[in-house]
Amino acid sequence: MFGFDTVVISGANLPIKELWDTGTWFHGTFIMSMALWGAVLGSLLGGIPSQKLGRKKTLIWIGVLYFVSAIGSGLAPDPYTFSFFRFIGGVGVGASTVAGPMYISEISNSKNRGSLVTLCQFNLVLGILIAFISNYLFKGFDGINDWRWMLGIEALPALIYFIAILGVPQSPRWLIVAKQDIEGARNVLTKMGIEDVEKELKNIIESEDNVETKEPFFKKYKKSLTLAFLIAFFNQLSGINFVLYYAPEILEMSGLSSSDSLFSSIAIGCTNLIFTFVGLYFIDKAGRRKLLILGSIGYISSLVMIALSFYFNWNPIVLLISIMAFISSHAIGQGTIIWVFIAEIFPNHVRAFGQAWGTGTHWVFAALITLLGPVVIRVFDVNPWPIFTFFAGMMILQLLFVLYMMPETKGVSLEDIQKKLEKK
Repeated sequence: MFGFDTVVISGANLPIKELWDTGTWFHGTFIMSMALWGAVLGSLLGGIPSQKLGRKKTLIWIGVLYFVSAIGSGLAPDPYTFSFFRFIGGVGVGASTVAGPMYISEISNSKNRGSLVTLCQFNLVLGILIAFISNYLFKGFDGINDWRWMLGIEALPALIYFIAILGVPQSPRWLIVAKQDIEGARNVLTKMGIEDVEKELKNIIESEDNVETKEPFFKKYKKSLTLAFLIAFFNQLSGINFVLYYAPEILEMSGLSSSDSLFSSIAIGCTNLIFTFVGLYFIDKAGRRKLLILGSIGYISSLVMIALSFYFNWNPIVLLISIMAFISSHAIGQGTIIWVFIAEIFPNHVRAFGQAWGTGTHWVFAALITLLGPVVIRVFDVNPWPIFTFFAGMMILQLLFVLYMMPETKGVSLEDIQKKLEKK
């Protein structure tokens, strides 16, 4: 749902611009980035219901937001109503990036946590691919109303998600921290297949008993907050949302036709999905740092090639291959790591708020980049090579961050990760 909702707008981008004759600033601010501003709000506030209502109930309400947004966006009579319903869907997206990875990290163990949280990323890219395919299939389906079907069809998977999420258990760590429900947590841990349930319970309880609450939040968890901010900051300064949101337009600028650019977007989505499998396989074997180092190197080389493709006006196929290499690098590195890492580096009692901090940072920069996208594309017209050169420079900084600041969290329990960070 997260992947589908955020990227489905790419197919409706140009039709809506022509239908409502939206100006550059209005189109970037309301049509394209309104869902992302909703995601900013949802991510910043998502920690509150996740902590008070629980991870499960929050995920249930997220399904409601997705459903309402899909119906409202597809039937919107004007750009203002459309923007409102896109904003609602964005709130669901933002809250899901808080509650989803956090919930998965809390029902997994140190051996499979990376792979299980990465399944969240796998479903994200699967949703992106389905959105690209859906947009392609609805092209020419109902004339000027194609875009309404592209957006409205999301109501179907939203309904399926809502029904499915009703059957999942509560987070055992939330049951202990928020409800002091030891027996309920014991039952969930048993279902999880934890080898020594009583030892796990003891570790969770002791981690909460040793909490010092006097020191201010931003001072006590400065290390974790800095790491969460930087990994989220670099995630968006790679240009990933810029490429995903404006893929058809970027490809058309290189000389591809409208239908070819939409079809090429499907190839981009397939690449994302395939290499997410690679990241999923290696995250608990190679570790977080090695994958992010590999991804950073791939980012830098592929972004340089994209910039050169535009600068020298090379064949559009070279650009498409370079973009696919860029997507591959993202899928193996940042795409696989970000949600896992942020969900790991905060202790149980503040994980909801730490997750909100990290994902909030991600969505603020995602919204800013998407908002400025149409303006930047217009400024550079048919040769946007400086944009991709800038992104390449930011990825050099990311590589330095990983090499000199980022700790490895592979194979370490959630409770022990905090002890590890406090010692540094």
